[in-house]
Amino acid sequence: MFGDHRRSLILSQTAAFIGLIVVGSWVSIPFFPVPLTLQTLFVLLSGAVMKRYAVIPTGLYVLFGAMNLPVFHNGTAGIGILLGPTGGYMLGFIPAACIAGMAYEGSGRSRHAAGFILGTGTIYAIGMAWLSVSAGLSLVDAFIVGVIPFVPGDALKAYAAYFVAERYLSSEQGDI
Repeated sequence: MFGDHRRSLILSQTAAFIGLIVVGSWVSIPFFPVPLTLQTLFVLLSGAVMKRYAVIPTGLYVLFGAMNLPVFHNGTAGIGILLGPTGGYMLGFIPAACIAGMAYEGSGRSRHAAGFILGTGTIYAIGMAWLSVSAGLSLVDAFIVGVIPFVPGDALKAYAAYFVAERYLSSEQGDI
């Protein structure tokens, strides 16, 4: 890594976003069947900042939790959490970060917003499918219980991530 600025930057951003996702997991509002946290805000933001490399911190976050490090919501950990009703949502973080990141590799605000919308939709799709399997719910019931109540909060988090990302990109380009 000596002299390789890009690798050093990816490493430091990876550490920062793992930390932010963990902190976001502690900001938790109890909800059934999965708690409402700020993790998705930081997952989407990692995509905007790290582009396709955002799969690294999100993948490591899931791996650390599976290895019993207390990084999941409210300090929970273990493979049992991933096999429970919240597991699909957390596994959905990985492709969601990639989708958001790939959207931010191109230019255009509508493309960036679409990346966040598709990324959030990916979290919902994987989470809803796993909720259906793990809780024995039909897909319709999983949608009603595991998606609909979270849409307003996730829309607000996606907007906040978009706003922060656009400010970050404009400051990176020297527009501020």
